[in-house]
Amino acid sequence: MTETPEQATRWFQAEVKKLSPVAAGSLCLRKCPCIRKNCPACARGEGHSSFALYGRNRGKRFTIYVPEELVPEVREAIANGRRVQDLVSEAGLRYTRALKAKRRKASHQ
Repeated sequence: MTETPEQATRWFQAEVKKLSPVAAGSLCLRKCPCIRKNCPACARGEGHSSFALYGRNRGKRFTIYVPEELVPEVREAIANGRRVQDLVSEAGLRYTRALKAKRRKASHQ
């Protein structure tokens, strides 16, 4: 049986509901000097490690600090966001195929 456009839409909505939380972007470990004068770690060139989420919002780049204890949750959100992007691509294919099948069926009646 061929999928209808409505079935393709319902499939997509059901799949997206399973994925939460979602985020787009990349999580990076960065090393930066701090603002303290005479910091021993910065004086040795080591700097301080921290995580940041990099991405785009309304066409503008953003960076936001992510506390280390939140890194696993942000990683999961990014993975879910990538899965949503994959689902959007698959949904486009399924929906277009369903529309074409519906048109073929209507022209044969």
